[in-house]
Amino acid sequence: MPADMPEAPASRPQSRSALSEPIFRNYFIATSFATMGVWIARFLIGWSVWDLTQSALWVGVTSAILLAPTFLLSPIFGVISDRIDPRGGVVTTALLNTLICVGIALLFFFDVMGLLTLLLSALAFGCVTAAHHPMRLALVPRILSRHLLPSGIGMTAIVFNVSRIIGPAIGAGIISVANLGVAFALAAFCFCGTLFFLLRVPKVVPVARDRSISLFGDLIEGFRFIRQAPLVRLVLLMTLANGLIGRTVLELLPAISGQLTGGSAGNLAILSGVAGAGSIVGGVIVSRQRGDLARISRLVMLALVLSAASLLPLTGLHTLLWLIGIITLCSLAMTIIGTGCQALIQMMIDDQFRGRVMSIWTVVSMGSPAIGALVVGAISELIGLIPTLGILSALALLFSLNLTRQRRRFDGVRSG
Repeated sequence: MPADMPEAPASRPQSRSALSEPIFRNYFIATSFATMGVWIARFLIGWSVWDLTQSALWVGVTSAILLAPTFLLSPIFGVISDRIDPRGGVVTTALLNTLICVGIALLFFFDVMGLLTLLLSALAFGCVTAAHHPMRLALVPRILSRHLLPSGIGMTAIVFNVSRIIGPAIGAGIISVANLGVAFALAAFCFCGTLFFLLRVPKVVPVARDRSISLFGDLIEGFRFIRQAPLVRLVLLMTLANGLIGRTVLELLPAISGQLTGGSAGNLAILSGVAGAGSIVGGVIVSRQRGDLARISRLVMLALVLSAASLLPLTGLHTLLWLIGIITLCSLAMTIIGTGCQALIQMMIDDQFRGRVMSIWTVVSMGSPAIGALVVGAISELIGLIPTLGILSALALLFSLNLTRQRRRFDGVRSG
């Protein structure tokens, strides 16, 4: 439990909702604004590049520029988040995102935006995102009681998936009636809302540390901690499996829809919608859990098996109705695994290493779907998409069943 929050009396029943804690309520509203701003801005940057170039290649380059800093810089910012007040770090990232969106809006208003400027803006936005993730992940356990961490993480996942659907729709709606400058100004307004509510979250005292250790030394110490923590490695392995299985399928949803349902844009929209709905339900399920490592580990292991098994029917059931059911189950299980793994690690590690460990978790979580989509896409060019997915799901099911044999390692482990 955070040091500035009193222990609940033994006679008072503990709440199951993270929103029962006033500090987290302010953070939750702040992160809701931030997540909406991020998805609006990401959509607008991609659309702006397309509008300027009419080139799918440049859109792909922009996506890579947005994502690459997370892989390269997140571990460094993880070290920094363990050295400073993470609340101050999150405030700084919100301010920087506000300034970036205001700058892009002004360039569009004055009609001086070019491709190079857009790419540099995407790089700046990606660097701020790389800093934001470890700061955010280090902050939440400092402002929320341990037993409410699954609730808070699940609620954040709900906001993420709702914003992922609504944000681009809002951005598209604005540019259809106004212009890109107005749309980026709205994204900046969202980040201003983030700042307003973050400033109502109390400052967090930085964790005591040996100041003689260099930045690189702290980074190595973080990797050493992971190497010596078998349960943390197991959760990272489960996160990797989730990225290579369920999230890879969702990354390839346009190709799957195209081959199995005739390539209709309407069908892809339906499948994208049910994927979002499944993710929201998965977030709700995790948000109702208490801080019980054994129970959450059982839920994650079950979801791993469900995620792999749900893909097996793809080899023989190609109708839209069946595909809706498969994608819904896969996205639900994917969200349970992702948010559940995050909750498990957050409850198992101390504040001293939190930023560094969670930055590695972020790299694994975000990098594995990209690698999985690349590998599956390459193999499908040789033997076809459906046979590739069949092999993937069978191997994933065997791997998941093998992982379930290690679930008992969480029994009796004390969180924190």
